[in-house]
Amino acid sequence: MADQYFAEQPTAPSSPAPARLDVAGLSLTVTTDSGVFSRGRLDKGTRVLLEHVPEPEQGGDLLDLGCGWGPISLWLATVRRRSTVWAVDVNERALSLVRANAEAAGLGNVHACRPDEVPDDVVFAGMWSNPPIRSGKAALHELLAEWLPRVAGPSYLVVAKNLGSDSLARWLGEQGYSASRLSSNAGFRVLEVRSAVEE
Repeated sequence: MADQYFAEQPTAPSSPAPARLDVAGLSLTVTTDSGVFSRGRLDKGTRVLLEHVPEPEQGGDLLDLGCGWGPISLWLATVRRRSTVWAVDVNERALSLVRANAEAAGLGNVHACRPDEVPDDVVFAGMWSNPPIRSGKAALHELLAEWLPRVAGPSYLVVAKNLGSDSLARWLGEQGYSASRLSSNAGFRVLEVRSAVEE
């Protein structure tokens, strides 16, 4: 099933595959697997995100929501080695991959965990995400409504135009956030999301 990566325990047999992560100054060999989003390659949406977002400001905890095998987390941890990067996913196989990939890259500042393992008092300086659009609009809205209030700085989301990036931006506005289009490339839009309070 294509959407198996939404499961906590993927039913697809494990089939590890190496991949190259060459993007935004990173050059790493990583391990991917079946049952985890984008096996064997860096997906186009995440590439667009990493190539068009600014580096995070110094200091603070950083969030990669829906981390998969970890390309965003690895980038954040590399450019901000003094920050703790929270790699959050429901998929246990994905979390194992993030831990292994971070260890192989010598990145001790990545903390991979399930959503319920993030302490309630952690406030993030920023969030970067290729969110699980195919989980459905209701599930996506619920996910963002849960995590965006915990972000004190900007959040960056990459969404395919044909999967509703513009309607998501409108919904975010209805929730009291500003959602500006930071970039549009290869059929994807990168949204910069900020709270009205922050502005």
